[in-house]
Amino acid sequence: MTSPDAPTDATAEPVGLDRAEAALVEHYPRLVRLAYLVLPHTLGRQRRVLTAHTIAQRALPRGSSDRDTPPALPAQRGGTDAGYDYLRLRVLRAALDAPRARRRLPRPPWALPQVVGLRLLPGAGEPEEVALDQRLAELAPAGRAAYALRRVDGLDEQAVRRLLAAAGVGEAESAAATDEAAGLAASAELADPCSLQARPTDLLRRRRLLRRALVGGAALALVVAGGLTLLPDGWGPDGAAAPSYSRNEAAEAALDPQALRRIPADTWQRSARLDFSVWPARGGAVDDTGLLRRALAVWARPGEDVVVSATPGTQTGPAPGPAQLLYAGEAGGTSVVLLHDGLRLVRYAERPGADGGQVALDFARVDGADLVSSAAVVVGRGDGNVRYLLAPWITEAGAVDLLDPSGTTEELAVDEDGVTGALRTVSAGSEGQPGRCASFAALAVTPRGVADPYLLADLGELAPAALTGGAPGEPGNWTGSAAARAQWARMACQLPLVGGAGVRSVNAWHFAEQSLPDDGGTADWVCLRADTWRGTGSRSLAFFMPPAERAAEPASVTASAEDSASCGERQPDVLSGVLWNSPTGDWYLVAAASEGVSEIVADGAVSGETTGRTLALPAEEGARTDLTARLANGDELRMLGQ
Repeated sequence: MTSPDAPTDATAEPVGLDRAEAALVEHYPRLVRLAYLVLPHTLGRQRRVLTAHTIAQRALPRGSSDRDTPPALPAQRGGTDAGYDYLRLRVLRAALDAPRARRRLPRPPWALPQVVGLRLLPGAGEPEEVALDQRLAELAPAGRAAYALRRVDGLDEQAVRRLLAAAGVGEAESAAATDEAAGLAASAELADPCSLQARPTDLLRRRRLLRRALVGGAALALVVAGGLTLLPDGWGPDGAAAPSYSRNEAAEAALDPQALRRIPADTWQRSARLDFSVWPARGGAVDDTGLLRRALAVWARPGEDVVVSATPGTQTGPAPGPAQLLYAGEAGGTSVVLLHDGLRLVRYAERPGADGGQVALDFARVDGADLVSSAAVVVGRGDGNVRYLLAPWITEAGAVDLLDPSGTTEELAVDEDGVTGALRTVSAGSEGQPGRCASFAALAVTPRGVADPYLLADLGELAPAALTGGAPGEPGNWTGSAAARAQWARMACQLPLVGGAGVRSVNAWHFAEQSLPDDGGTADWVCLRADTWRGTGSRSLAFFMPPAERAAEPASVTASAEDSASCGERQPDVLSGVLWNSPTGDWYLVAAASEGVSEIVADGAVSGETTGRTLALPAEEGARTDLTARLANGDELRMLGQ
């Protein structure tokens, strides 16, 4: 458990592409060594070396800026700058995620850096180095990361734990990792994945593969040559699309702009359901055949220069047939085509006029959408702003600053095609990192026939997330509740922590209230749960909110869990605790649980128990304690995230 009063550094700044590139060149060996130490040893020495170089090289942002910002850490040994801190965080995240990424979609050998005909391995090393490598192999990924951060960058324990938290490591796992790392030798030499030995590959196998490649290449050339003679005239330039590779009736229909499905403007008024399937085609370029053809061709065959992004669990393959056109036009100085194939939203963006420049292709899964979750789509993003395309049933739109508990709605311009004016949000801009922000503008939309508006938050994805409040299984629109607005004002800046997972909705559940010792007032306990479009990958955060001097003072995140049923309809019970410094300067372990808990037990540096669902025990700063609770039916409940 961590103290909510831990010091922070407000000097974090956005990192541009040029600065990140300079940091990569300067600190490349350190970044590769960090990735190499964290990666699992089951990869083998050669694969581990190549993967470490791949992770370091892919740490650069794809555009001029990135939504990730280095965590606020005290100045460390070696004088690292924000560019290096930014790259280090990306490298750390990728290395920690490598085992899961490999299970999801193993990276083929040819996708890694290669020297044809040679195997590249780090030196055998001294006995102490080999022994250290064997010890590291026995640690969990977070333990290897903690050791690497201490050895490579000289970070202290507090800085290591904060950086692990920024990389997505839970608090309990982070504490265990730093303990594991502290027990390893700090004097043994570390393997250098940038100083490699070359060995030959299997020469006989190479010769057989070369002969097969020559025969296969000749056959493919004949097939391609025959296919090109059969391609119809009039397809026009495909822009950034890769060369055509096959002929298929359904695939060709999906490439034809004239075959795009265009829903009549009044269909939604007669439909039995309201979702993306009844959106009409809008925008000033719905008849621009050239733009539509380029978008469809790039979707089917994205070239090497196309920047492709997708929410987790979303396929990026071509459409199975003609897609539905939602929008084609300009938004924020970019030509945009928005398509829907029944399962996915697809956004194609290029410079106006298609005269070169970067082309982007974004995918998001949106199956099972309803009135609220299909109310808006991000149509343009740039210069720290975001613009939405609204559903035809939205009668009013505005902007609400989540950090303002008054809930005042500012008018938002909407053009005749349903595109809103620009909103500046934390995830769209670069105001800082999760936990600190000056404002957080959410989109307020009012569907026809509904009294109160719904709020949607931009979490960096095509579909904004719906913000709701209430007990699990009973989420509701919270805009009319003053208490809920006050709680959101203290949690809003933490919303980016749950972004990037294909989030459909975020529900805030006020599960407990607690009277604090030493006349500390009353604290609120809230569980924030983000559910995804695909069902898996949910994220839950527990918040502790003691009385604060200002309305938007950030609440403390006391626990987190990923892909867990906690705080959800299937498993609503939740328990969390934190070390709290009272107005008199004394430290206490405070904890709370949801309804249905009959007692809470603390075991460790702080021991004790209480009947009921709140607990407060005297403690020392930095004390570590395990919490358990007993449900009314006799079952045991552990802390969120454990």
